[in-house]
Amino acid sequence: MVRPLTNSQERYGVVAITLHWLIAFAVIGLYGVGTFMVDMKPSLQQFELYQLHKSFGITVLVLTVLRLIWRIANPRPALPPGMPRWQVLAAKATHWGFYTLLLAAPLAGWAMVSASSFNVPTVVFGLFTVPHMEFIATSPDKQALEGTFEDLHALFADGMLLLFLAHVGAALYHHIKLHDTVLLKMLPVSQRAYQERKAHEQSAQR
Repeated sequence: MVRPLTNSQERYGVVAITLHWLIAFAVIGLYGVGTFMVDMKPSLQQFELYQLHKSFGITVLVLTVLRLIWRIANPRPALPPGMPRWQVLAAKATHWGFYTLLLAAPLAGWAMVSASSFNVPTVVFGLFTVPHMEFIATSPDKQALEGTFEDLHALFADGMLLLFLAHVGAALYHHIKLHDTVLLKMLPVSQRAYQERKAHEQSAQR
């Protein structure tokens, strides 16, 4: 059975799953590279890593906007019946926290680059240039703004790491401890495997 593009009441569709995992892997890479490159000595390799970091940051920003639009057009699947209210609220808070930080972190990075005295253009994967934020690039307080946005960028990145750990922990808890379908809703598993887990979930609730 071919997986549908759109979400259903039970599972996420191909588009939502693809956007989810593209963003997830990009963010993991960005955090790792970002942590590594700031401690490097100035060199061509460091410059290239910064450019790559900026390219993927802009990509995450665009993908997040697309995912938000897709989520509005395709409501997410229902959570397992009988899920405690505090878990429902925690899941919603985590998801919207992710969306907020996925927008805020690259925007803060873009603002930081715009305020930088080096005035290095952001060329996304060598294909096109993203202009600086004009109101920041021409501000007389550029130096102070650069430091502020640098701190915010790091703060948002660390916040994402904490949410990521909580998100992964919750998903594994649902999959291993509760034996429900929460994790499988976002994995490209077969319908048969999903239905087997769903049957197990329903039997455990009786």
